[in-house]
Amino acid sequence: QVQLVESGGGLVQPGGSLRLSCAASGSIFSIDAMDWYRQVPGKQRELVATITTGGSTNYSDSVKGRFTISRGNAKNTVYLQMNSLKPEDTAVYVCHADGTVVAGRVFASWGQGTQVTVSS
Repeated sequence: QVQLVESGGGLVQPGGSLRLSCAASGSIFSIDAMDWYRQVPGKQRELVATITTGGSTNYSDSVKGRFTISRGNAKNTVYLQMNSLKPEDTAVYVCHADGTVVAGRVFASWGQGTQVTVSS
């Protein structure tokens, strides 16, 4: 079983910065990609950023130039550096990972989410 745990959320003022972390644990053989989504009640879940094993990254238009996704040295951790935060960024940020466990089976896991609130 693969589990993801996010941390780093909180309350920040507009223009501030925050760094989210997501750690994967379990019998992981490899991780192909890790992603950050955000959810707001009544709105469609949005893919914010993704990073692959090869280091390729993609961002939604709404966060390009402000957010940066990266993976840790052990490749089981992903970070989301959030700069120039806006009230519109307020959401529950959820980590997602795709990969293979040691038994050879593919997995897709979701974290529990961490709340980010941008308000003055």
